Amino acid sequence: MMLPGIIYLLLNNYLPMLGLVIAFKDVNYSVGILASDWVGFQNFKYLFSTRDAFIITRNTILYNGLFIVLNTIFAVAAAIMLNEIKNKFAARFYQSAILLPFLISMVIVSYLANAFLSTEVGFLNKTVLPLLGIEDISWYTEASYWPYILTFVSTWKGVGFLCVIYLAAIVGIDEEYFEAATLDGANKWQQIRFITIPLIMPIVIMMTLLAIGKIFYSDFGLFFQVPMNSGAIYDTTNVIDTYVYRGLIQLGDIGMSAAAGLYQSIVGFILVLLSNWAVRVRSKDNALF
Repeated sequence: MMLPGIIYLLLNNYLPMLGLVIAFKDVNYSVGILASDWVGFQNFKYLFSTRDAFIITRNTILYNGLFIVLNTIFAVAAAIMLNEIKNKFAARFYQSAILLPFLISMVIVSYLANAFLSTEVGFLNKTVLPLLGIEDISWYTEASYWPYILTFVSTWKGVGFLCVIYLAAIVGIDEEYFEAATLDGANKWQQIRFITIPLIMPIVIMMTLLAIGKIFYSDFGLFFQVPMNSGAIYDTTNVIDTYVYRGLIQLGDIGMSAAAGLYQSIVGFILVLLSNWAVRVRSKDNALF
């Protein structure tokens, strides 16, 4: 029964690792990958000698770190509020409304964003800004606005999925805890603070740990589709995934693209180990008390 899953794992996850050799070669398509010249760390040297390495690393870590914090806070808050809705029809309606953005393709989201941000027909430029007496803004050429735009889109789209997970954890809490707290005179905020949040904290830690493990991997659609691949705002929208794509597709530099991908994988692996170690240390410290 395990054989199909093992075969899929080997073909999809382990066999492609043989391609890591590309990061250390000057690929010549006429002779093939294996016969191409070995250049060692030359591709890495070229990558890190440019300003791009700092920009894509900074953007990837800061964006994903911010997304993890905001998505967790808003998802936990939304799950707690949904749990307090006693009308089942209303609760299901709001839950579906919150989850819906997660199910929408990022390509569609990019066109929805364009409907708001377009210079010619955008809702903000043609409706909102004139009411405020502000001149039109060329959103797709002004890099300073995009950290806020990307953060808003990521939170709007990602909170629903986490909310469902945390809501399931909250629903699973034994009602006797809340009944006992009510008898002791605890108000709703105290019940949330001392019962709900502590009991769902293991799930929050697990989801955060999984997110930290992927902190070096970005949502390609968010950073490529939503900004419409505008070169003027690369300083605030370029991350490792989009850099690898552009290096491979637009520049045709397969060696440097592979080097960037390997760099991404190694750092991501180290972050998984560090975050796992931190959780283990925290668990041991809590056990002592």
